[in-house]
Amino acid sequence: DSYAESLLSSSSPASLVASSPLTTPAESDDGFDIERLPTLLGGDDHVSNGSPTFILVIGGLGYIGSHTVLELLRAGQNVIIVDNLCNSYESVLHNIKLLIVDHCKTEGLPVPLIHFHRLDYRSRSMRFLLESYTDLVMTIDATGQQKMSYRSRIDGVIHFAACKSVVESIKRPLQYYQNNVCGLVSLLRHLDKYGIHNFIFSSSATVYGAKSNAGKPLREEDLVHHPEEYLDESGNTTILQPSAVGLSCPYARTKYFAEAILADAAASNPAWRIVALRYFNPVGCDPSGFLGENPRGEATNLYPVLTQVLTGVRRSLGVFGSDWATKDGTAVRDYIHVLDLARGHIAAMTWNAERGNGFRAFNLGSGSGTTVLEAVQSLEVAASRSIPLSWTGRRPGDVGFCVASTERARKELGWSPRESVAQCAADLWNFVQKRM
Repeated sequence: DSYAESLLSSSSPASLVASSPLTTPAESDDGFDIERLPTLLGGDDHVSNGSPTFILVIGGLGYIGSHTVLELLRAGQNVIIVDNLCNSYESVLHNIKLLIVDHCKTEGLPVPLIHFHRLDYRSRSMRFLLESYTDLVMTIDATGQQKMSYRSRIDGVIHFAACKSVVESIKRPLQYYQNNVCGLVSLLRHLDKYGIHNFIFSSSATVYGAKSNAGKPLREEDLVHHPEEYLDESGNTTILQPSAVGLSCPYARTKYFAEAILADAAASNPAWRIVALRYFNPVGCDPSGFLGENPRGEATNLYPVLTQVLTGVRRSLGVFGSDWATKDGTAVRDYIHVLDLARGHIAAMTWNAERGNGFRAFNLGSGSGTTVLEAVQSLEVAASRSIPLSWTGRRPGDVGFCVASTERARKELGWSPRESVAQCAADLWNFVQKRM
């Protein structure tokens, strides 16, 4: 099997800065990587007025971004990937290509287009990138007069490019506010200028803060950014008021602030159609084993840490607290397979394009809880090995129970998770074995 690659072609805009593959991001004098490496893969274009249309995925080579890119391509969408490789690797792009070529060959489908641009989404180059995907078209105004106007070939944007470590955000809060909040504002201004208003935001269950301590599934109504009517189970109407309680780290606050900004932008301009997807705990990987969670920095999430214990990188798993009010005394979390999460983005993009209006938040979780010990056992079964544990006390800010209500996503997006925790563990171990 082969695929076409071109730096310059009629369907892949010219590079703003001549570039070649590097192992680490280069930085400009303002601290941003401004190099671009457009890469083309594909056959027949999706054509709108003679030009291909795309979904722009920012942070598209990261863990969740790469799986979402793959699902978009499997759905037949052309994709533009923007990533500065600060927490990902260019080899991920190669693996995405292999998987989509194999998929399209098996299904007898044309291969969609992939354009890769290596840059920091906060850099000056982002404006030029958006401009390069904009066409000059003839339109008719309200008076019947012809006029020239600009139309973007980007149908929607999915934004993953946030710093995401709770621990790191406490050590480097300004870095988190600059990237996650200031960067978002700059991006929205650029998108608005080029008339791109279909926007999917990667949010987090951390926005619920101390409301996680209630011990029941979290609903989207537990956090609103403008007054909102809510019909409860008894049929009574309640006016929900914006509030944030117990946001315990800078990372959580950046996600809360970002959602508030998006809600305000949507309220001020009816053109915006914005969905915030509140993730719970993504785990697993593509069953092929060619995509998975492989951050450049230190692993902090439970399942990647478990794999490090299994592969000898760590001696044991630290379990924080054995006295939670749960079935085995360990904390309960909602683990969702990353492919279910990726499919949620496809559902949200479709819903937003067809019925979106303003700002809307959706939980993406499994809807069921798994204790730390149950998670450990799932990977022990997948690997046929035991995992040594070291028991320590609770960490400041930890909660004992955090599970999603998925009713809104099921009813409005038509989305429900398909994969089990056991499947998450099996797919993750397959990925680890292939890397080994």
